[in-house]
Amino acid sequence: MKALVLLSSLGVISLLAEIFSFKKLLYPLVLIGLITTFVLNIFDWDTNELYFNMMRYDNYAVAFTSVILVIAFLWFLMSESFFKEETSQADHFALVLFALVGAVIMVSYTNMTMLFLGIEILSISMYVLAGSKKDDVASNEAAFKYLIMGSFATGFLLFGVALIYGSTGSFDLMEIRTFISSHQGTVPAIFYAGVLLMLIGLAFKVSAAPFHFWAPDVYQGAPTVITAIMATIVKTAAFAAFLRLFSTTFAEVSSTWVNILWVMAALTLLVGNITAVLQTNTKRMLAYSSVAHAGYMLLALLAGNQYSNSAILFYTAAYSIGSIGTFCILNIVSTAKGNINTDAFKGLGKSNPFLAFVMTVALLSLAGIPPTAGFFAKYYIFTAAFQAGYAGLVLIAIIASLVGVYYYFKIIIAMYFKEGKGEVIEVQTNHKLLLALVALLILALGLFPDYLIGLL
Repeated sequence: MKALVLLSSLGVISLLAEIFSFKKLLYPLVLIGLITTFVLNIFDWDTNELYFNMMRYDNYAVAFTSVILVIAFLWFLMSESFFKEETSQADHFALVLFALVGAVIMVSYTNMTMLFLGIEILSISMYVLAGSKKDDVASNEAAFKYLIMGSFATGFLLFGVALIYGSTGSFDLMEIRTFISSHQGTVPAIFYAGVLLMLIGLAFKVSAAPFHFWAPDVYQGAPTVITAIMATIVKTAAFAAFLRLFSTTFAEVSSTWVNILWVMAALTLLVGNITAVLQTNTKRMLAYSSVAHAGYMLLALLAGNQYSNSAILFYTAAYSIGSIGTFCILNIVSTAKGNINTDAFKGLGKSNPFLAFVMTVALLSLAGIPPTAGFFAKYYIFTAAFQAGYAGLVLIAIIASLVGVYYYFKIIIAMYFKEGKGEVIEVQTNHKLLLALVALLILALGLFPDYLIGLL
């Protein structure tokens, strides 16, 4: 809960920075604030406090909040220039911080009202940030598409919440679960309709097929640093919310949604990976890659066993760290060369070995190659699904992973085996620090996965 209060306070302070003329202090203040929030968040471990029957700050919430805070810190290291170049610096700081507030609510809610508030606080901030490059038509289009499709998905989610409330008379997750247990065989049909509508709404938020069609356009059109938030923090919070709801409250009616989720997971894996192979625009390729990674995490959600929580926690951490690294390097290279296609990476191994090395480590992790964090992330996901009896789906996921190796290695081959124009790419000090941290974290999680996987 301390994390929620501190992040909200930082957001309000950011709004006041314009009035009291301390905008130049905002960047270091936010970095210090995130470190402080992370430390205080760790002290909430094993507290398991319930706040007004609306939010529970248990180990699950603390663990996912910690991942979100670490990714947010890395993202701010990546995005310093984004705040320097814009005239509305204070507003953008506030929007990002309030997006983090929404993410923390989504990982700790125990009431569907708070789930809705968390999603909307996060989503509205992201709609604005997607269109923050005001002179770019693609950015404006991305914001418009994100707003329209996001509002449409929220309608499904709210309609589902309304039907569940009408059936059970409660928004509280535990009370709904108790209602299901005490009314076996007599649960109203509209309750099941509500569950399916909520499944559709949350599937949109995690960009699972066939509700992924917004992601490639929005990821490609939004500023690269904002795309990095969508692919990491937004996806982490959405999956934590998805898992909390369906693995506990709706577990006893799993027969209603488990087959649908099976098809959705298989479709997401295949569509994401196969379509990514066809892309030449690197941001669009990473967008379809993000869709594919949602498919892997759906496996753990589908498993619904004692391995699921830890598997998704580890996967979101490994995937987010790798994605921050790839988007940071993409932003550096595309800015220097004015080209966002795969060709922009030609010869990077010679012109800037450090960037090429970190990009290689990050891509190997996303592809699931040992000894990186991504290998163990997929291993734990596949283990959870296999233990739950989904061997067929695990086989589909392994085949999809092999397809994924192709498009990740396309960039690695361009960096080391194709001749570039030899442009000198300057890397800022904060980016060097970020990329060194990314490479270190990916290798550390790959070599010592037990330190994180054992938390939940």
